[in-house]
Amino acid sequence: MKKTLVVMLAIVAVAAAGCKKKEEAPKAMAPEAAPAGQMPAVAPGADPHAGLKPQEIKAGAGHKGKVTETMDSGGYTYVQVEENGQKVWVAVMQTKVKVGDTVEFPDSPPMVNFSSKTLKRTFEKIIFAPGLAVNK
Repeated sequence: MKKTLVVMLAIVAVAAAGCKKKEEAPKAMAPEAAPAGQMPAVAPGADPHAGLKPQEIKAGAGHKGKVTETMDSGGYTYVQVEENGQKVWVAVMQTKVKVGDTVEFPDSPPMVNFSSKTLKRTFEKIIFAPGLAVNK
Protein backbone atom coordinates (compact mmCIF):
# COMPACT_ATOMS: atom_id res chain seq x y z
CA MET A 1 0.00 0.00 0.00
CA LYS A 2 2.82 2.44 0.88
CA LYS A 3 4.57 1.65 -2.41
CA THR A 4 1.38 2.33 -4.35
CA LEU A 5 0.88 5.61 -2.53
CA VAL A 6 4.51 6.68 -3.23
CA VAL A 7 4.17 5.75 -6.92
CA MET A 8 0.87 7.66 -7.21
CA LEU A 9 2.38 10.74 -5.54
CA ALA A 10 5.37 10.57 -7.91
CA ILE A 11 3.04 10.37 -10.93
CA VAL A 12 0.99 13.32 -9.67
CA ALA A 13 4.17 15.35 -9.03
CA VAL A 14 5.49 14.64 -12.55
CA ALA A 15 2.12 15.47 -14.11
CA ALA A 16 1.89 18.71 -12.13
CA ALA A 17 5.40 19.73 -13.16
CA GLY A 18 4.53 19.10 -16.82
CA CYS A 19 1.43 21.30 -16.57
CA LYS A 20 3.28 24.42 -15.43
CA LYS A 21 2.87 27.45 -17.65
CA LYS A 22 5.83 27.63 -19.97
CA GLU A 23 7.80 30.85 -20.08
CA GLU A 24 7.44 32.89 -23.22
CA ALA A 25 10.42 33.26 -25.48
CA PRO A 26 12.13 36.62 -25.08
CA LYS A 27 10.93 39.30 -27.43
CA ALA A 28 13.05 39.81 -30.53
CA MET A 29 15.59 42.52 -30.08
CA ALA A 30 16.90 44.82 -32.76
CA PRO A 31 19.91 43.28 -34.48
CA GLU A 32 23.23 44.59 -33.28
CA ALA A 33 25.65 46.09 -35.72
CA ALA A 34 28.06 43.51 -37.09
CA PRO A 35 31.79 44.07 -36.78
CA ALA A 36 33.41 45.68 -39.82
CA GLY A 37 33.76 43.24 -42.69
CA GLN A 38 31.13 40.83 -41.39
CA MET A 39 27.51 40.40 -42.37
CA PRO A 40 24.98 40.82 -39.54
CA ALA A 41 22.77 37.90 -38.52
CA VAL A 42 19.61 37.78 -40.65
CA ALA A 43 16.28 36.12 -39.96
CA PRO A 44 15.36 33.36 -42.44
CA GLY A 45 13.59 34.78 -45.49
CA ALA A 46 14.71 38.36 -44.76
CA ASP A 47 16.76 40.42 -47.20
CA PRO A 48 20.40 39.91 -46.13
CA HIS A 49 21.40 43.19 -47.79
CA ALA A 50 18.75 45.40 -46.19
CA GLY A 51 20.37 48.57 -44.93
CA LEU A 52 23.89 47.55 -45.97
CA LYS A 53 26.07 49.95 -47.91
CA PRO A 54 29.41 49.44 -49.63
CA GLN A 55 32.35 50.10 -47.35
CA GLU A 56 34.54 53.08 -48.07
CA ILE A 57 37.81 51.91 -49.60
CA LYS A 58 40.86 54.13 -49.31
CA ALA A 59 43.55 54.62 -51.95
CA GLY A 60 46.25 51.96 -51.92
CA ALA A 61 43.75 49.24 -50.96
CA GLY A 62 45.49 46.50 -52.90
CA HIS A 63 44.31 46.20 -56.50
CA LYS A 64 43.96 49.08 -58.95
CA GLY A 65 42.70 48.91 -62.51
CA LYS A 66 40.48 50.31 -65.23
CA VAL A 67 36.81 49.28 -65.55
CA THR A 68 36.22 47.50 -68.87
CA GLU A 69 32.68 46.23 -68.20
CA THR A 70 30.06 46.73 -65.49
CA MET A 71 26.52 45.61 -64.70
CA ASP A 72 24.12 45.79 -61.75
CA SER A 73 21.97 42.88 -60.62
CA GLY A 74 20.49 41.54 -57.41
CA GLY A 75 21.85 44.37 -55.26
CA TYR A 76 25.40 43.92 -56.53
CA THR A 77 27.57 45.71 -59.05
CA TYR A 78 29.72 43.37 -61.12
CA VAL A 79 32.82 45.08 -62.50
CA GLN A 80 35.43 43.68 -64.85
CA VAL A 81 38.73 45.38 -64.04
CA GLU A 82 41.88 45.30 -66.15
CA GLU A 83 45.01 45.38 -63.99
CA ASN A 84 48.47 44.92 -65.52
CA GLY A 85 47.01 43.31 -68.65
CA GLN A 86 44.93 40.81 -66.62
CA LYS A 87 41.13 41.02 -66.38
CA VAL A 88 39.36 40.13 -63.15
CA TRP A 89 35.69 40.29 -62.14
CA VAL A 90 34.84 41.99 -58.87
CA ALA A 91 31.43 42.05 -57.16
CA VAL A 92 30.50 44.69 -54.59
CA MET A 93 27.31 46.00 -53.02
CA GLN A 94 25.61 48.16 -55.66
CA THR A 95 27.94 51.07 -56.46
CA LYS A 96 27.94 53.81 -59.10
CA VAL A 97 30.78 53.05 -61.50
CA LYS A 98 31.18 53.27 -65.27
CA VAL A 99 33.43 51.90 -68.00
CA GLY A 100 36.67 53.88 -68.08
CA ASP A 101 36.74 54.63 -64.32
CA THR A 102 39.82 53.59 -62.38
CA VAL A 103 38.91 51.60 -59.27
CA GLU A 104 40.76 50.22 -56.27
CA PHE A 105 39.68 47.30 -54.09
CA PRO A 106 41.25 45.15 -51.38
CA ASP A 107 42.68 41.73 -52.11
CA SER A 108 40.39 38.80 -51.34
CA PRO A 109 40.46 35.15 -52.32
CA PRO A 110 38.43 34.65 -55.51
CA MET A 111 35.43 32.37 -55.83
CA VAL A 112 35.77 29.88 -58.67
CA ASN A 113 32.86 29.02 -60.98
CA PHE A 114 30.45 31.35 -59.17
CA SER A 115 26.97 31.14 -60.66
CA SER A 116 24.87 34.32 -60.46
CA LYS A 117 21.20 33.39 -60.50
CA THR A 118 20.08 36.96 -61.25
CA LEU A 119 22.45 37.32 -64.20
CA LYS A 120 22.05 33.70 -65.30
CA ARG A 121 25.80 33.61 -65.75
CA THR A 122 28.75 31.73 -64.30
CA PHE A 123 31.95 33.64 -63.57
CA GLU A 124 35.09 31.52 -63.93
CA LYS A 125 36.73 33.56 -61.18
CA ILE A 126 35.28 36.51 -59.20
CA ILE A 127 36.33 38.48 -56.14
CA PHE A 128 33.66 39.64 -53.67
CA ALA A 129 35.06 42.88 -52.25
CA PRO A 130 33.64 45.00 -49.41
CA GLY A 131 33.66 48.07 -51.69
CA LEU A 132 35.42 50.02 -54.43
CA ALA A 133 37.31 53.30 -54.44
CA VAL A 134 36.20 54.94 -57.69
CA ASN A 135 38.66 57.41 -59.23
CA LYS A 136 36.98 59.08 -62.21
